[in-house]
Formats: sequence, structure tokens, C-alpha cells
Amino acid sequence: MSLAVAERAALSDTLAELGPDRPTLCEGWTTRDLLAHLLVRERQPWASGGIVVPLLAPLTEKVMAGYEDTPWSEMVAELRAGAPAWSPFRIAKLDEVANGAEFFVHHEDARRGIPGWEPRPADPDRDTELWALVTRTGRMALRRSPVGVVVRRPEGATQVLRTGSGLVTLVGEPGELLLHLFGRSETRVEIEGLPADVEAYEAAPRGL
Repeated sequence: MSLAVAERAALSDTLAELGPDRPTLCEGWTTRDLLAHLLVRERQPWASGGIVVPLLAPLTEKVMAGYEDTPWSEMVAELRAGAPAWSPFRIAKLDEVANGAEFFVHHEDARRGIPGWEPRPADPDRDTELWALVTRTGRMALRRSPVGVVVRRPEGATQVLRTGSGLVTLVGEPGELLLHLFGRSETRVEIEGLPADVEAYEAAPRGL
């Protein structure tokens, strides 16, 4: 089972449990907003351009608002059911590439929206895929870092993501590292390096 398939099911379970009004790590978004974002992205791609193009954001927000009166159980069921038959996301390989990180990060956005969260228990299969995502997407996520960056898992596996003047090392489990690279602050990641390098790193934006 791919990360995308597993996280779709796990995210659906979590959202069903949390309900529509819980805060998330996405600033200003409740769990309803987050789920509406995912449904628009998957089921109304013509209106999803605002996710990446600021000029189109009003259209995307308008279509997301259309879910305001949709019963929560119906929204969760739509996510759980997967992309429509006509959607490119029905292609297993595209789903794996496009949705693995998307569903994992947003799952944690929902889980960590209020204090008291804890990371999920380790899962070897999930962590293998997450580590691959860290090493594959890290260079783009850190493109604005003024210093070099190495990531290291607690058991010792390392990967250079960026070279530059100075160096910091990010230490954490694969899921924590991926969330950190996507700009999330609620993570269990240690940043090692000289104080000036750490300060320069933390001042630079991260994310895709």
C-alpha cells in the first residue's frame, strides 16, 4: 500500500473523529477548510489554481466556501472514496507522487492543531517513503537557505540537501523532517550548527 493510499484512509479517520471545527496548523483554517481544500484540489481542478497562483486565490476560496453547508460526514466520505473516475489522481503512480506528501502533511496539520499532540508511532514502511520524500523534495524546499543543510535520522542515515557557506544539520524522524521542510513549526526536529549558521537558516523561508 502506497503512502498516499494509507494516508488518505488515516486522514479520513482522523477528520471523522475531530469534526469540522478544530483548528489546524494551516493559519486561519479549520478542519472543514482543510478538507474543502483537499476536495477542491481533487474534484474541481479547474478551480484549484489559487493553491499555487495567488492571483487565482479568490476563485479557489469561493469554490472552497461552497462546502460550508455540506454535511461533514459527506465531505469525509468523498475524501475516503478517492478521486473521481475521470481524475488523473485515479492513476496509481500519479496518486503516489502527488498525494503522498500532501495527505501526510495535512493529516499532521489536523492532528497538531491544538497543544498536546504527539507524533504517531514509527512505521517502517511509512518512514521509508517519508525519508525518500525528504531526500527528493528537500532541495526545492530549502532553495532559499543561505547555508548548507544536512538531514539525519536518529539512527544515523544522512543526506546532504543543500551546500553553501556554513552548515546546519536537521535531526529527526522522517515525518518530522518532512513537516519541517514544508514550513511547519510544530515538529520534533533538532537544528545543530554554529549559532550564526542556525540563525541564518531559521530566518530563511522553507517550503515548496
